[in-house]
Amino acid sequence: MRAVISISRAARGLLAGLALTALAACGGVFSVDYPPMSADVSKGLRVSAVNVSVPESLTVSEANVLVPSADIVWHGEPDGDRRAQVKAIMTTAARAAVAPMRGTRRVNLNIIVSQFHGETEAAILRSPSAVHSIRFTAQLVDASTGAAVTPPVPISADLAAYVGDAALEAQRRHGGPFMSWQKPRVTAHVTSVLKGWLGLGPDIRGSFNSLGR
Repeated sequence: MRAVISISRAARGLLAGLALTALAACGGVFSVDYPPMSADVSKGLRVSAVNVSVPESLTVSEANVLVPSADIVWHGEPDGDRRAQVKAIMTTAARAAVAPMRGTRRVNLNIIVSQFHGETEAAILRSPSAVHSIRFTAQLVDASTGAAVTPPVPISADLAAYVGDAALEAQRRHGGPFMSWQKPRVTAHVTSVLKGWLGLGPDIRGSFNSLGR
């Protein structure tokens, strides 16, 4: 019996080690990055509409594993239409970002999401680090003619995710269903990134290392 228990423990240790090795292979450098706009340009603009597109071609995963292989991984809200949830988050964040723009030229802000990769419960409980990996393009166009005011620019809005004790503390502060604290945190972060791009807030560009996709 002791031999069986010993083998079982060894097998569990081996599996855990393999899981961490596989997770480490998904690690890398993540960033907040955008080509910043001059405040002299943005202050002359007023956003009439925010249009967010989450293409049907993006893959979605509900798998509760360390690093799901998909474009959209979002477990911060109850089960539902993940594309619609991502669109709502991005729309709320963008509207908050452009609210200070009170210029005379009316423009629309068009956003196309290419990746919205949040963390899973498995990552929160088992990974030493994780990331909200958010990528999209943003463009300002004339509200009347549709003519480009800016080119479509790629924006990286990665955010270091809470895991372990930090996640439990966030849950304690926020209350509500487990992981529901992710939505307000991610929304506020995307707002800050867009404000940085538009020259309406601090330039928060930077990079960090993490495990994730």
